[in-house]
Amino acid sequence: MRAVVRRGTALVCEDMADPVPGEGQALVKPLACGICGSDLHVLHTGSAAAFIFGHEYCAEVVDSKRFRPGTRVVAMPFTPGPRGTELIGYSTVFPGGFAERMLLTEELMLEVPNGLEADIAALTEPLAVGAHGVARAQLDKDSVALIIGMGPVGAAVLANLKAQGFGPVIVADFSAARRARAAQMGADIVIDPGQEDPHARWADFGMGGRHDPMAEALGRHAKKRAVIFECVGNPGMLQSIITGAPFGAEILLLGVCLQPDTIVPALAVNKQISIKTAIFYTAEEFARSLHNLAEGVIDGRGLITGHVGLSGVADAFARLAKPDDHMKIMVEPWRD
Repeated sequence: MRAVVRRGTALVCEDMADPVPGEGQALVKPLACGICGSDLHVLHTGSAAAFIFGHEYCAEVVDSKRFRPGTRVVAMPFTPGPRGTELIGYSTVFPGGFAERMLLTEELMLEVPNGLEADIAALTEPLAVGAHGVARAQLDKDSVALIIGMGPVGAAVLANLKAQGFGPVIVADFSAARRARAAQMGADIVIDPGQEDPHARWADFGMGGRHDPMAEALGRHAKKRAVIFECVGNPGMLQSIITGAPFGAEILLLGVCLQPDTIVPALAVNKQISIKTAIFYTAEEFARSLHNLAEGVIDGRGLITGHVGLSGVADAFARLAKPDDHMKIMVEPWRD
């Protein structure tokens, strides 16, 4: 098979032997696999290990004991390995979806319903990440959500917030194209942080950064509550949010920062800010994300901005580093 192998900071298209399924595994042919923002981070800041990216996929069954050949499936990107659970797409043992063949755990596979297109079905995984982030947050009818970064993770959070009826939702991103996409997806307020501080809008909802202990003691604190989704993952972003957030805010860290970072805890303490993290999803959240795509609850078409074959993967990574051009590029190994 042909595959795109990550070697150091290079992506190299190579020929290699097809993987052989073990007990409980299926051999599948990837039809579409999204390039994740984490892939971009790991390419330049992760270890030097060689592996095949690709954990957001829809595939066609080639050989399986549970599924008939030709069945289109998605699956959570986990599989048992010699060192315990392996994460497909970052494993040195199991290839990810940037290849002509890969192995999936049959127990985790779901058949794609309603004739859903493969590239849309491949959005199940990133949408599940957003679903889990929203589930981890303590949102209610008085919540005001702010999404920092309208990349694929921010878009997944926005899609899930609107699908569940939450609002108002504010989205902040430097990219004009991504701001336009946020508006199309139902964001109530869209902000260019290069022109306006997103945190200046808290006052519009009766929230401020100064803690008034007397007002809190008497129950006169703001009725609205800020929930901020950090979907960038760059050093300094968390401290910036702590500085701008209003009293009592909740911060959800969904951006994956792979570098050391510094915050001033006293500022978060004085504002009584809660900080949570979220990664991956539950099986139910994954299945619901597939259902939402298949039933049109979430329109995934607007998230996809390009398609490439294996020979175009390296160029696609370079293009995704410029957010004005693309949101989600799908790798389709059969194109080559």
